[in-house]
Amino acid sequence: MYAPALLRLRALLLGAVACLVVGCGQSHTGSPEGDRQRGRELLRQYGCNACHRIPGVADAAADVGPPLGTIGGRVYLAGTLPNSAQNLARWIRNPETYKPGTAMPNLNVTDRDARDMVAYLARLR
Repeated sequence: MYAPALLRLRALLLGAVACLVVGCGQSHTGSPEGDRQRGRELLRQYGCNACHRIPGVADAAADVGPPLGTIGGRVYLAGTLPNSAQNLARWIRNPETYKPGTAMPNLNVTDRDARDMVAYLARLR
């Protein structure tokens, strides 16, 4: 008699916990400290525009990698890495560490450059 109600309550509680863990569809990219304008230019200099569509970046209309126009609002990066400024910078610096076999190359991006790139990308929603 009480089983359906308990199952609904359990599902509701599990859903609430999942929302707390992944942010109910909200990104945790936040507003990283970095130079947004410099980051936009670095995305072109490092050649990110060769594989990605990136709003505001010159010649960034390729479809090799995913479009980055909404990256700041995504819950995950590369399908498994929770989206945060720190994780996005880590991904940019060494994607193979987080997704072995990825087509995204390690471009030897410096910490500062990654932080500036994230400052630009985090605002794309």
